[in-house]
Amino acid sequence: MHYLYIAVIAAVVLGIIVGFAVPDFAKELKPLGSGFVDLIKMMISPIIFCTIVLGIGSVTKAAKVGKVGLLAVSYFLVMSTFALGIGLVVGNILHPGEGMQLDPEAAATVRDQASEGSESTVDFLLGIIPESMVSAFTDGSVLQTLLVALLAGFALQKMGRAGEPVLRGIEHIQRLVFRILAMIMWAAPVGAFGAIAAVVGETGWGALRSLAVIMIGFYVTCLLFVFGVLGSVLWFGARINVFRLLGYLGREFLLIVSTSSSESALPRLIAKMEHLGVSKPVVGITVPTGYSFNLDGTAIYLTMATLFIATAQGSPLGIGEQISLLVFMVIASKGAAGVSGAGIATLAGGLQSHRPELVDGVGFILGIDRFMSEARALTNFAGNAVATVLIGSWTKEFDREQAHRVFSGEDPFNEATLVDDHKPEADPAKEPATV
Repeated sequence: MHYLYIAVIAAVVLGIIVGFAVPDFAKELKPLGSGFVDLIKMMISPIIFCTIVLGIGSVTKAAKVGKVGLLAVSYFLVMSTFALGIGLVVGNILHPGEGMQLDPEAAATVRDQASEGSESTVDFLLGIIPESMVSAFTDGSVLQTLLVALLAGFALQKMGRAGEPVLRGIEHIQRLVFRILAMIMWAAPVGAFGAIAAVVGETGWGALRSLAVIMIGFYVTCLLFVFGVLGSVLWFGARINVFRLLGYLGREFLLIVSTSSSESALPRLIAKMEHLGVSKPVVGITVPTGYSFNLDGTAIYLTMATLFIATAQGSPLGIGEQISLLVFMVIASKGAAGVSGAGIATLAGGLQSHRPELVDGVGFILGIDRFMSEARALTNFAGNAVATVLIGSWTKEFDREQAHRVFSGEDPFNEATLVDDHKPEADPAKEPATV
């Protein structure tokens, strides 16, 4: 796996070179990146289903699941508010888009995205219910899979000993799914090369130069949030150094950079958090829920992009208008944390519903959305990793001795299987040990 890690880095560098050297050819390589991301997406539903069912089914008290879920959602709401606040402060200091005159002709490409992004709350809630239990897996909806997994987990919990064979069967299926994922990961260099080459070939230097302020400002804001806010919360809440945690997840961050989607690293985050010492129930509830609702990076992105578009078109927003529009966008963006390009749809939909005259400016930012999407996905991913450790610590479901062994290198993560095959299997009917 060390060779795979090096190969991905080399593929990214090669993709950048090809993108600048032969941009027309590079644009044709986009299907390589799209195909790899689709392979990863194929594994999301079964992994989330197995993880949640095993997590809930192995807990004897349903109250514990409710406690973890309530704590997780409350934490996500607080941190999203912090992210919005930081984005607003930095955006109003930098005034991105000032002195520019956007060309509204580029907006045609986002009209459809605007209509897609304007989903009502009722439609969203009804959309969580799948047409059938099987369609939850085939439609690729994370929230539908989450609902089915929760129902199955609680049902097995109620079955008691009669449900043990089913739990053991799902555990074996989980091992199979992770083994398939490990095989797919060998295509990562090809996917990374195609994705990076295509975006560099399409964008070039022009858009990067003209939008340098918002890009740099957005990246700096994300860094401040991750290492300042999340780092402080993680240290005071769990006494864990954020640099050690993010270093442990280094390969996942590289995967996100190459695919521009936190969805590609979600299955590995689940496996690594369990290996770090966070119990299965906490990981099974916090990670998938955070994937849909913990949108720190998306909140910052929507803030910066909205201020940029409004200012660049000579229609700056007042503070009250900024807050109401951005709160709407964050609510509308739930469930889209891991999808590359979903931020554009949410941005267009929010502007369409609140300030339709500003939608024309979304087309201009479309050229660098891929680069913004990377920082957005990295921040969302870091936020979910920190949240999982924090909630595990607060609920006393975090094995600190195991975490020390992992951070010190005594118990390295098994890259071949993505699961701890060398550890004895626990009895599903028993609650996981706490510390």
